[in-house]
Amino acid sequence: MSWRDFWNGEHAIYVSPRHKALHYRAVATDLIGHVPAADAVVLDHGCGEALDAGRVAAACGRLYLCEAAPTVREKLRARFGRDDAIAVVSPEEVEAMAPATLDLVVANSLVQYLSQGELKALLATWRDRLKPGGTLIVADVIPPDVSPLTDASELLAFAWHGGFLSAALAGLVRTAFSDYRKLRARYGLSTYTAEAITDLIREAGFVDLRRPENFGHNPHRMTFKAAKPAE
Repeated sequence: MSWRDFWNGEHAIYVSPRHKALHYRAVATDLIGHVPAADAVVLDHGCGEALDAGRVAAACGRLYLCEAAPTVREKLRARFGRDDAIAVVSPEEVEAMAPATLDLVVANSLVQYLSQGELKALLATWRDRLKPGGTLIVADVIPPDVSPLTDASELLAFAWHGGFLSAALAGLVRTAFSDYRKLRARYGLSTYTAEAITDLIREAGFVDLRRPENFGHNPHRMTFKAAKPAE
């Protein structure tokens, strides 16, 4: 099983429907805060189920939801197929896009599942598909010194405030025996220091690198915002 296989199948990453809804609501709110204009063309790469994508689409001109897992794409099309402002695409369809198509690219909680080579290739793709002056956001990057215990404690804090603490406690027990734990033990998650990820983003040709607040509920992870040079 690969990470793509994991996300393509049934899993229990979200401990309850409320957890999933609150997670995607928070991510959508954070994403909307970076939409540069009401007519912006936005790509959410590695979007997952994107439950609140309708709200993101209402804040921009066109929203592309890119997901590698075919079953997740099917769910997205079933949910948003009637929304003309939303297009569900595969990674291969992003690669086939014309250059200078996008105003904003967001990759939230994605890079930990990629090798460094895969990340470098995506950075090159994103730079090419962005318009001059367009924005890239790489969010929820895991530093090497953040442990699974830290992630668990942040989940419990999120659950306490969100009203699903009991489900979170039970979910942590399930995760300990899940395919996710086995895959994490076998393949690991890609982690980066702030210096390492900024070097990769700059090497890909991006400028004006900044560190806004992280997307989602975990402040121990990192978000980076950069721009394609204006021509």
